[in-house]
Amino acid sequence: MRTRRILAAVIATAALAGLGLTGAATATAATTQGAPSYVTPSQCEEGGGKPMINEPGNPCKGGKYDGQPVD
Repeated sequence: MRTRRILAAVIATAALAGLGLTGAATATAATTQGAPSYVTPSQCEEGGGKPMINEPGNPCKGGKYDGQPVD
């Protein structure tokens, strides 16, 4: 009887730990994707684009960093 309680406690702990790890991974992925990335004008040009600092949002047009804001 005591062995069953210990086994149940171990399984419950493992299940809760697994849920915690899943939640942490989801939170990290959401934070990473939601954060805007900025590029410098030189990075935009080196990536094959052209910084459009006169347009709203100062985007990099074309190349590797197309659409990303230039800072």
